[in-house]
Amino acid sequence: MWEAIWTGLLVALLGWAARVLWTNQRRLRLLSVPLRPFQEVRISVASLVRIQDDDRFLLLHSPLRPDAYGPPGGVVKYHPAARPELDRLRFREELRVDQRMRNDLRGFLPAVSVPGFVRWLDRQQNRETALEAVRRELAEELAEIGHPELADGIDRLHFTHVRHVVDGPLAVPGRSYRQLRFFDVWDLDPDVPQAVRLWHGLLAVAADPAASGAVLVTSEDIMHGRHQRFYVAPHAAYLMGDRRYHADLPPLR
Repeated sequence: MWEAIWTGLLVALLGWAARVLWTNQRRLRLLSVPLRPFQEVRISVASLVRIQDDDRFLLLHSPLRPDAYGPPGGVVKYHPAARPELDRLRFREELRVDQRMRNDLRGFLPAVSVPGFVRWLDRQQNRETALEAVRRELAEELAEIGHPELADGIDRLHFTHVRHVVDGPLAVPGRSYRQLRFFDVWDLDPDVPQAVRLWHGLLAVAADPAASGAVLVTSEDIMHGRHQRFYVAPHAAYLMGDRRYHADLPPLR
C-alpha cells in the first residue's frame, strides 16, 4: 500500500516538474545567473517590429552606430513609480548618451537580483508594455530618419506577437559582467489604412538611392552581418528566429 502511495507521489512530482520545465523552457538559462551572486549582469528589455517584403526585412539607420542598421523598435521604459522596486533590486541605469534614454530598462543588476527582476518584469506593472514601447520607438525613429509624417495614426496600428527571445546570459569580451537581454518581436498588421501607408512609405524610403534612413536586407545579409557597405545589427537575427550570429556592434559614446 505505502509503496503504491509513494509511487503515485513520485509520478505526480515528476509530472509537475516536467510541466514547470516545459512552461519555462525559454528561461531555463536564467537559473544559472544567481550561481554567481556577486557578479554584475547587464540587462535590457526591448521590443522590435518586423516589417517584411518576401525575403527582405526593413531595417532603420542607427544614429548611435554609424553605417549600421537595425530593426525598428527599441528599449522599454519604466515609469517613475517603479523606482522603489528597482532600487530594492539595486538596478543601476546605464549611462545615457542623450536624455531620450532616460528611464530605459537598460542597466546593471547584481546577479542575485535577476530572478526578482524577471518576476517584476512579468507583472507588467509600472513600466511600458511591449506594444507601448513599439509605438513610441517607431514614432521616434521615423522622426530620426527624416519622415515624421509616416508616424501619423501610429496609435491606431495593430501588431501580432511573433516571439519572445531571452538572449544570454553571455560573457562580454573585455568586461567583468555578463549580459542578459529580453526581446519581443512583433509583426505590423496591415489591417488599417495607416499600417498600409506606413508599410509602403518605409519601402519607398528603402528603395530611394538618395535616402539613407532605411534599407531592405535579406536573410543572407542578416546572417553575414553586412548589406553592401553597411553593417547589420546582430539582433536583426531575431526577426528570423531565436538565434543570433554575430557579436554586438559598439555604440558611440
